[in-house]
Amino acid sequence: MDELMLDGNAAGGVLGEVFAVEMTTATMMCGGCGAAGPVGAMHLFRGAGIVLRCPQCDNALVKITEGGGRMWFDFGGMQTLEIPM
Repeated sequence: MDELMLDGNAAGGVLGEVFAVEMTTATMMCGGCGAAGPVGAMHLFRGAGIVLRCPQCDNALVKITEGGGRMWFDFGGMQTLEIPM
């Protein structure tokens, strides 16, 4: 792993600020290759924001940025997000 990459569990805090459920166990389906797995198994890259990537094809599933008391989510690389209730 490179020093800017963690596993998707590192996104638990920021996702927990917005969603009222445990998000690391939610299932994402990649819009690129169709692979599905828990958020905690995705690859997380830190930089100017957070990018969650598919561990199978490296497709950017979710991009998250924060600033000025706001948070932006781009779910463009994801086919579905299944959240356990």
